[in-house]
Amino acid sequence: MNLRRGRGRDLADLPRDPRADQYPMPFVPYGWYAVLRSEELRPGRLVNLHYFGRALVAFRGAGGQAAVRDAHCPHYGAHLGSGGKVVDGTVECPFHGWRFGADGRCTHAPFATRTPKVSIGGLPVREHSGLVFVYTGPDAPSWEVPGIPESSSGEFAAPIDDVCRSRIHIQEMRENIVDESHFTFIHGQNEPPVMDLLPDGPFAETRSRFGRRVLGWDINNTFDVYMYGPGVMVVRVLGPVLSLTAVALTTPVDERTSELRMLYYIRKPARLPFLAPVLKLVFRAEALGEVREEVRIWDHKIHRPRPLLLPHERGIKALRRWYAQFYPSDVTSDVTSELPVQPGTATAMS
Repeated sequence: MNLRRGRGRDLADLPRDPRADQYPMPFVPYGWYAVLRSEELRPGRLVNLHYFGRALVAFRGAGGQAAVRDAHCPHYGAHLGSGGKVVDGTVECPFHGWRFGADGRCTHAPFATRTPKVSIGGLPVREHSGLVFVYTGPDAPSWEVPGIPESSSGEFAAPIDDVCRSRIHIQEMRENIVDESHFTFIHGQNEPPVMDLLPDGPFAETRSRFGRRVLGWDINNTFDVYMYGPGVMVVRVLGPVLSLTAVALTTPVDERTSELRMLYYIRKPARLPFLAPVLKLVFRAEALGEVREEVRIWDHKIHRPRPLLLPHERGIKALRRWYAQFYPSDVTSDVTSELPVQPGTATAMS
C-alpha cells in the first residue's frame, strides 16, 4: 500500500501529529496481560521484558513456576537481565552476585553476615493455556482469565504466532472488534455485521456473522467473541471452509506503544487433517496482511473522546462503557462521557 501524501513524501517521513499520542485515560488499564508464551520461558533461562513502562525479567523458580520481577537489583541498581543468570531457580545479579527467588525475596548476598531482608518488586503471575499472564492493578486480582482449550487440543494445528507493535492505546485495539464498518474496508466483508455487546463484570461477549467473497465464492462464517478484561480476547470462527480460534493479546508497552500478539489456532479438517498446513499458509497470507493494514492506520490515528458514531456503530459506545471499569474511578467520567450517535447521515461536529 502506498501511503504517500502531498509532494510524494511518505507519511512515515513527515512529523508526527502530537495529538496521536494524547489520551484522557491511563495507558495501563487494570487487568491480566500475557507477556510470554510458556515455551519461551525454558527452565534456567532469563528473559528480558519491557511492558507497562517497566523493565522486567522473567524466569522459572526452583519448582518450575513462572516469575516476572522488576529488572533492577535493589542493592545497587544493576539490571539483572544484563549479564545476570538463573541459578537453582533464583536470578543472580551480574554485579555483586545477590540472588532473588521467584517470590522476589533475597536468598543470598555474598560477604553479608546475614541475608538482607529485601525483595525485588514483581507482578502476580498465572500460567495456563500455554501463556504466562501478569496482573496490573493496585489490589490483588479479583478475577481470572479462563482457560483456552484450543491451546492443548489435538483438533487444532500449532498456532500461527504473529506479534506487532503500534503507537496506539490498547483500548482502541479492543474497540476494533466492535467497529463494524471497518470490517468492510479492511477485512473485505460484504456489509457491516450486527454486533451487540453483552457485558458480565470483567468479561464481555458478542456474536455475529461474517460474510466475504473468497476466490469467487461467498463464504459466511459465524464468530463468537469472548473478552477477558482489557488484555485478552478469544474469537471463535466457524465456517464451511475454515474454522479457527484467534487469541488476541493486547499489552501496553509504554505510554505511546502497545503490543498486539495474535495466536491463530486452525481446526484440522476432520477428514483431511493433512491439509492443515496448507490452510495455515493461505490464512497467514490473507489475515496477517489485514492486521498490518490496521497497524498502519493505528500508527497515525488520533483518539476521539467523542467520536461521530452512526446508528450501527453503537458497539463502540457500549465497549467504552464496559472498558471504563479497568481504570481508576477518578478517570471513569472522562472515558464514559456521553458519545454522540447520529440518527442518520453523519455531520461534522464542532
